[in-house]
Amino acid sequence: MTATPIYLDNHATTRVDPRVLDAMLPYFSEIYGNAASISHRFGWDAGDAVEAARGKIAELFNTDARNVIFTSGATEANNLALKGVLHAAPPGSHLITAAAEHKAVLDPAKRLSRSDYEVTVLPVDQYGMVDPQQIAESLRPNTVLVSIMSANNEVGTLNDIAEIAALCRERGVHFHTDAAQSAGKLPLDLSTTPIDLLSLSGHKIYGPKGIGVLFVRHGSPRIKLEPQLDGGGHERHLRSGTLPVPLIVGLGRACELCGETMVDEAARLLELRERLWTGLQDRLDGLTLNGHPEQRLPGNLNVSFDGVEGDALMNSMREIAVSSGSACTSADPQPSHVLRAMGVSDALTRASLRFGLGRFNTTEEIDRAVEVVADAVGRLRE
Repeated sequence: MTATPIYLDNHATTRVDPRVLDAMLPYFSEIYGNAASISHRFGWDAGDAVEAARGKIAELFNTDARNVIFTSGATEANNLALKGVLHAAPPGSHLITAAAEHKAVLDPAKRLSRSDYEVTVLPVDQYGMVDPQQIAESLRPNTVLVSIMSANNEVGTLNDIAEIAALCRERGVHFHTDAAQSAGKLPLDLSTTPIDLLSLSGHKIYGPKGIGVLFVRHGSPRIKLEPQLDGGGHERHLRSGTLPVPLIVGLGRACELCGETMVDEAARLLELRERLWTGLQDRLDGLTLNGHPEQRLPGNLNVSFDGVEGDALMNSMREIAVSSGSACTSADPQPSHVLRAMGVSDALTRASLRFGLGRFNTTEEIDRAVEVVADAVGRLRE
């Protein structure tokens, strides 16, 4: 029997934490009511579970539970944020985003640009970082939304979203961040950071697939969003559809666990990442680190291997599971748009691998991964 590969693709998705699964199971078979059924106990119990989870999610970000709008994931949340704000604004309104964003932001932005809206896509620096000053200089009287990710999904670079959010608030422009990669991994206090909209996915933080959140700041002035789904007026009339109670419970428990373990987990992942990077450097030459060397996710390592095709490298080392870019674009043969935006050559872009370390990785797995990668690169370079 073939051994299970070492999983180092935690930016694509994470294993559901057993404690999350345990919390979810009763809501598949025992507490199975529709949370919108308000006339009997089955619906009341389901509704109570949803609101308890909503509170746990809000607590992780120190925000009001009324700000939590459930979606099917960060892709839907991003679409609701961008299209919702622009469609609720006058025709010709302006959106600002950046070239290294996830396709779940760039594709909606592209669609909006083909309609009655103006879109500016800002460049990023060699690390994949957005310059807040460029955002300030790009703001126009008709700008209604700025959308900049908090952490890049491919190279792990962190943007200064606190500064960007502050300048947007000062200019009266809504700010949205795709926090799918950073949520639950790095502290973020929404009571002090003036973010108006924030997207996250459960499956990136050891919760289930198919559930996410768009945080929509509740208060004055009200954020006007046009719903993208109609039919029942669920979630403050912003996202209609029967709520998936088991998945919501799982996301609530996942956020609760992140709050309990975030600091220690970040330190442990940083140690493992440095062990992986040092080990590869000791065994191989011709390595290029992609992304900011310090301002990056603790569990991210993106490396280009000179003289090697990334796809060939992955195919030659079945003992470990990694990726050559975003999981959402793995079917696209084109080089990574993120690395291209950073100015990385096509040759090095095609020679890159993304290692995503996570909660269940061990020191022994990292040491084994170094051996497997080094041996595979050596063979391919012969």
